[in-house]
Amino acid sequence: MIEFKNLVKRFGTRTVLNGLNLEIREGEIIFVLGTSGTGKSVLLKNIVGLLKPDEGEIWIDGEEVSQFTEDQYFPIRKKCGMVFQHPALFDSLTIYENVAFGLRRHFQLSEDEIKARVGKALNLVHIQGVEEKRPAQISYGMQKRVSLARTIALQPKILLFDEPTTGLDPVTTTAVNQLIQDLSKKLRTTSIVVSHDMNCALSIADRIVVLDKGQIVALGTPDELKRSTHPLVKDFLEEVLHA
Repeated sequence: MIEFKNLVKRFGTRTVLNGLNLEIREGEIIFVLGTSGTGKSVLLKNIVGLLKPDEGEIWIDGEEVSQFTEDQYFPIRKKCGMVFQHPALFDSLTIYENVAFGLRRHFQLSEDEIKARVGKALNLVHIQGVEEKRPAQISYGMQKRVSLARTIALQPKILLFDEPTTGLDPVTTTAVNQLIQDLSKKLRTTSIVVSHDMNCALSIADRIVVLDKGQIVALGTPDELKRSTHPLVKDFLEEVLHA
């Protein structure tokens, strides 16, 4: 579904992604871990064309997109749904209108079709009966779910999560991770989760990528990562064992 070939991204004299190679299979949940500043979020932004690589290729669903114009990128972005670290809901809109926002903007749908898509998306994230409330009237964890519902209402083939459990308590973190896993399987999406939480990764990832200084230092299934001898991976695992 997605492939990076010798991907390089620089900001001035700083190289954030340094010749990165990675294939992501259709339908898999892949976690990208690493310390702050190792290029995790930059990788996501390159997928959706918010940033362009300085060298290398990005293949998405059979197309090489790294040099696409804004107009060319539009259909690629429609295949991608991005869930940000913060819910980023519109305070002045109801929950219903927040979830409907992208549908109204990007699709020619009747009001009945919009209502059906919004209802289905809210059901998938286990939210009922809050459609007429505003974001300030529901909990932060619920706002995260609404943000997820808004993304999946667009029926993307690829789901991108940027630190989706930041700022959440352990119970809500577990619930959000379970949602990511359930939605990826039910909707058959390819999911990339940028995180620093090895515990979450071990729980739900099909494969885990560990980045350091813009390069992949470990890649494998949760079981394979547990056997890694790389110092950074061992540090991440230490945190899990002593949590």
